[in-house]
Amino acid sequence: MDKVLKYRQILQDVLTAYATNNGSRKPQSPDDVQVRVLVDTQNDHYQVLNAGWRNGKQLFSVIFHFDIIDGKIWLQRNISDYDIIEDIEAKGVPKSDIVLAFHSPEMRPYTDYAAA
Repeated sequence: MDKVLKYRQILQDVLTAYATNNGSRKPQSPDDVQVRVLVDTQNDHYQVLNAGWRNGKQLFSVIFHFDIIDGKIWLQRNISDYDIIEDIEAKGVPKSDIVLAFHSPEMRPYTDYAAA
């Protein structure tokens, strides 16, 4: 299987598992928040987000945002305490194909992951 096709499937699987285990798919009342997975395989963008209402206020936040760029998985955003990268590595993605893009380009060489 082509590496990019494999990475697309891995991201979809990992993000769907996260959303399934960490939120409801269907709101039970008007105050519930949904955890949603957004997948754009044509442009290689992948997100998990919260959307809904809590205590009379709208809630919308992107929890994770990934891109696939030049055959590597780029983690652009992670606002959770959950180590989603561990799940991706467990599926067979090497550190050399993961970019922690939320770090500045100058700091990336000091991580255990790809700089770009």
